Amino acid sequence: MPNGPWWKPRYARGATRFAAVAAVLLATLPGTAAARSTAATHPEPVAGGPGVGDRLFPYAGNSGYQVAHYDIKLRFAAQTGVINATTTLSAMTKVSLRSFHLDFHRLRIDSLTVDGRRSAYHRAGDELVIRPAHPLARHARFTVVVRYHGVPKTIIDPDGSQDGWVKTPDGADAVSEPVGAMSWFPCNNHPLDKATYRISLDVPAGLVAASNGRLIRHTTHHPRGIWVWAENAPMTSYLATVSIGRFRQVTTHAGPIRIRSFIDPLTGSVTHTKHIRNALRFLTATYGRYPFADAGIIVDTTGVGYALETQTRPTFDGGTDVQTLVHELSHQWFGDSVSLRRWQDIWLNEGFATYSEWLWQARLHPRAPQRNFNRLYMIPASSGFWTIAPDNFTDPAQLFSGPVYARGAMTLQALRDKIGSAAFFKVLRSWVRQHAYGHGTTEQFRRLAEHVSGQDLRHFFHVWLDESTKPTAW
Repeated sequence: MPNGPWWKPRYARGATRFAAVAAVLLATLPGTAAARSTAATHPEPVAGGPGVGDRLFPYAGNSGYQVAHYDIKLRFAAQTGVINATTTLSAMTKVSLRSFHLDFHRLRIDSLTVDGRRSAYHRAGDELVIRPAHPLARHARFTVVVRYHGVPKTIIDPDGSQDGWVKTPDGADAVSEPVGAMSWFPCNNHPLDKATYRISLDVPAGLVAASNGRLIRHTTHHPRGIWVWAENAPMTSYLATVSIGRFRQVTTHAGPIRIRSFIDPLTGSVTHTKHIRNALRFLTATYGRYPFADAGIIVDTTGVGYALETQTRPTFDGGTDVQTLVHELSHQWFGDSVSLRRWQDIWLNEGFATYSEWLWQARLHPRAPQRNFNRLYMIPASSGFWTIAPDNFTDPAQLFSGPVYARGAMTLQALRDKIGSAAFFKVLRSWVRQHAYGHGTTEQFRRLAEHVSGQDLRHFFHVWLDESTKPTAW
């Protein structure tokens, strides 16, 4: 990434109790066959939409259904980069559907079934449009199985960054924010749709295959190795990852949390793992219980130029420092557990993670957050820094721009100064507790801050987050 002003981010992007979530949800809904038998009592089936209407990515995600679970089985050929994969989606309808969409980028489909029956489908760009043999009734559970193969193509984002499946010198990595997940598996590709995951990776025996959550099984049947991972807490598609390469594994614990890290021995170092436990202890003391059962990091040579907060196991390109480590681990609370409802609310991820860095600095320099705020506030009002409102921009190329990170963190420091530290940290802890494993919006955060502080904060949040000018009074 090109060098820029000092306030530019160094990175362009910033359990058991969950195991039965999908099963319980599915079990509470009527069975597919029974629902179809009563379809006459429901409105006529409709065509599901090709997007959820996100202002920045209108065709991300799909309407009409919700995925409960993804089961991905993927075989990787190191010599050619070809994958042969099967993705099974367990989902439920929100309305009666005669057709529905999945997001899927380029890979060739070998077969596709809905509830065990071959289904008609066609492709329109990155939209995979499926017409089941029979319409799906409202509140029906259904299963889609897609078998496919090919060499996944990296997606180039509006800001020019690489996104999705990325070839590495000894394998491949999946770093999928914001829309790259569709480069390696068919999905409902928007943060609104969170699901549980089981990812099985079949790779040459000399390679290691890392992913999210807990390592369920690793077996070797020469010349192949099988790595099976499960993430039983709800996860958005862009946070799902696969990292295949010649990694050194480092395992430890922080209390009940399993820490399993994967380090590229050519560019990374096991010293990158030494701060994980301290960072997790600090973040837990600040925000409350770590949201997941597993933790760790992946350090690989991806060439993308950024780190990504892939759930339970953030990914770093070539190495990291403690500040960046704290940033990405704090996303496990802000972004991974509490996720976005719309991409414009990205400051709820990146502003909070940047402020976590400031709080880490405050361990040694208590006034660091205020000093960082003051330094940024000295930027002249004529600077482009102030023209991007963190919660009110329309260009997707600005999604990971410096002001989203820095002005977002400034908003939090200004809020702390306005309502006091005790109320401020109560707001943050309440936020991650109330919205755990779900979603949150800026409006909900404002209402929570008003409830805790007893203050009317509409003007405050408007000038800091919505106006494309330098705040002067709040």
